[in-house]
Amino acid sequence: MGTTFRIILYATEEEVARRAAQAAFNRIAALDEIMSDYKSTSELMRLCQAFATEVGPPVRVSDDLFTVLTAAERLSRRSEGAFDVTVGPLSLLWRHARRTQELPAPQELAAARAKVGYDKVRLDPVRQTVQLTVPGMRLDLGGIAKGYAADQALQLLREEYGLSRALVAAWGDIACGDPPPTETAWRVQIAPIAAAHKPRFLNLSQAAVSTSGDLEQFVVIGGVRYSHVLDPRTGMGLTGRRSVTVIAPRGIDADSLTKAVSVLPVEQALRLIAETPGAAAYIALLDEATGEVREIASPRFAQFLAEPDKK
Repeated sequence: MGTTFRIILYATEEEVARRAAQAAFNRIAALDEIMSDYKSTSELMRLCQAFATEVGPPVRVSDDLFTVLTAAERLSRRSEGAFDVTVGPLSLLWRHARRTQELPAPQELAAARAKVGYDKVRLDPVRQTVQLTVPGMRLDLGGIAKGYAADQALQLLREEYGLSRALVAAWGDIACGDPPPTETAWRVQIAPIAAAHKPRFLNLSQAAVSTSGDLEQFVVIGGVRYSHVLDPRTGMGLTGRRSVTVIAPRGIDADSLTKAVSVLPVEQALRLIAETPGAAAYIALLDEATGEVREIASPRFAQFLAEPDKK
């Protein structure tokens, strides 16, 4: 999935902790073999390969892959396409753009966009099959798979080893179980959008948080800064400095919602969050000309804020 996972857990026996951590990492590795778009042998890429040149019959997929694709389709509809895992052809163009420092050619962008659209994926929950209705489509689960993997690792630790006091972090995606023994919550810092901007701290328990933005992943072409987050509807990397943090009961939701909230206009994004049970959002907008940061938060966000001066 193109990132590093970290696990923090509490156990009374060191050997149990070792076995549990290894099992959780094995589960994450197994999910990487299913959902990575960096590996040609992954189940996801083999699914895309089945429709590389023609629209063949539906393909039966694993429980994990079908679960993630179903969740992705649901959010795509709710966000009116602001979140869309069919952006794979566009992702490839922008990976090349970051290497060459050149924008995708208009004809390349048009050809890639013709293969993008969540309505081009057909899911059959009865047969658990997937069909891509345009040849050459490519799915990219980078905006949802990490959160799902963190959820699954936490679930394994809790259900198979009885270790509920744990945290799983996958770069900007963190899933929290019960807090450490002497604490009432896990303390998580949101990276500030600018060095001069004060950080925010969260108290989380049995919740997940995800932060997305262009703080570290971006490309500057022709004096314009383009984020690695793409708008599936235009095919372009986002411009304008925006950092989005979403809290939700599950990692799969927090992970994917950050991408939708990053793409949507602020008012529409806040409506999406308000309609999601247990979700909260914090948006920081940086004016690069003045250095000023505008902060916007959904009403539920305040309940997760922690005091900044606490150790």
